[in-house]
Amino acid sequence: MEYILARAKKVAEEAEVFQVSSEETQVRFEANRLKQLQTNQTTSMALRIIKDGRIGYATTTGTGDEEVLVRNAVETAEFGTVARFQLPDTKDYPEVDIYDPAVESVSIKEMIGLGEEMIAAVTGHTPGIMCEAGASRGVISVRIINSRGGRAEYRKSFFSLDIEGNLIEETDMLFVGESESSCHPLADPQKVTDLVLRQLDLAKDRAKAPTRQLPVVFTPNGVGSALILPLMSALNGKMVLEGASPVGDKVGKTVFDKKFSLHDDPMVGYRPGSRPCDDEGVPSQRTTLIEKGVVRGFLYDLQTAALAGTQSTGNGSRNRGGLPAPAPSAFIVKPGKTTYDDMVADIKEGLVVEQLMGAEQGNILGGDFSGNVLLGYKVENGKIVGRVKDTMVSGNIYKMLKDIAAIGSEARWISGFLQTPPLYCYSLSVSSKG
Repeated sequence: MEYILARAKKVAEEAEVFQVSSEETQVRFEANRLKQLQTNQTTSMALRIIKDGRIGYATTTGTGDEEVLVRNAVETAEFGTVARFQLPDTKDYPEVDIYDPAVESVSIKEMIGLGEEMIAAVTGHTPGIMCEAGASRGVISVRIINSRGGRAEYRKSFFSLDIEGNLIEETDMLFVGESESSCHPLADPQKVTDLVLRQLDLAKDRAKAPTRQLPVVFTPNGVGSALILPLMSALNGKMVLEGASPVGDKVGKTVFDKKFSLHDDPMVGYRPGSRPCDDEGVPSQRTTLIEKGVVRGFLYDLQTAALAGTQSTGNGSRNRGGLPAPAPSAFIVKPGKTTYDDMVADIKEGLVVEQLMGAEQGNILGGDFSGNVLLGYKVENGKIVGRVKDTMVSGNIYKMLKDIAAIGSEARWISGFLQTPPLYCYSLSVSSKG
């Protein structure tokens, strides 16, 4: 890396070398049987330069082609975007606990045992169900150096368990599933399987949803599948800069319910989305996005922050080796004071949504969502009476989050980057076939 940086400094005003290496071992089950054992090792290196005021960029997955990497970066700079930022000269970063050496000690045999245990629990509960499951572990190493003396280096471990079940009875298909991830090893899969068994218990009976406006409770999984993507887009500094965000000009204004608060925090210990710095070497920080309904800020990388006349929030992320762009590390919705059971008990007739399918196909920037209820339940007189099918839910997150009935008191991590409690909204459009 140092050689590449030295070569790049000779031909550019500024230069940065970013290297990420990973080793991941996966155990996968399909149709209730062990399907695949796989270990992957990857290393990629990216060079970003500023030459004649423009950004040049090149990547490689090999070694020994440093001269080619520098030459490619120089060639792309001729057509690159004008650079508005300076690379950081930071060397000191917050301490964030994200590495547990015990992850690397988990054997493949133990991982197979975890998968078998999950499948045994689900198939023992519901005969005939077909499961896909998996366990994965790995370590990621990141190193960044630049021509201004900036230097960052860290290692992160990760471990995950997941299981999905599919039960087909004539024309009816039931889908259930859960996952868990951590920077620690996960030795007890019961937390995952207990949630799946609960879904199966609630789905045993069937119920019909009416076609009209109904109150809806979104479980943490439901929040993740229906509501977070529009918020991620709206709070992205690049979208704000382009004038595409509905809340881009609303800083300091109340846009959401006063019960709703959201922040991004990459410093939560032992979470897969946490890190001491972003992919540009900017120190991690807690960024308040929405506070008691008031829009407080957005997520920025170096370039978008400079164009917006502000500072990077440490959210520069390189997706698959590309140029940095703003992205959340760990979205955290502040819990409320109402239990999930009390939310359900409050509904005379309505729905609980565990998973929406296709919600991301709506007008994301406008906040519109519409999706099929992949897994959801009918509520009558404060009790779940059965699973609904052939049902769609649609609405607008800005209208919904402007007036929230309640926010749950129990939060869960979803997909490693989102921590959210259940959300209870007064009224959404529900349509049911037949």
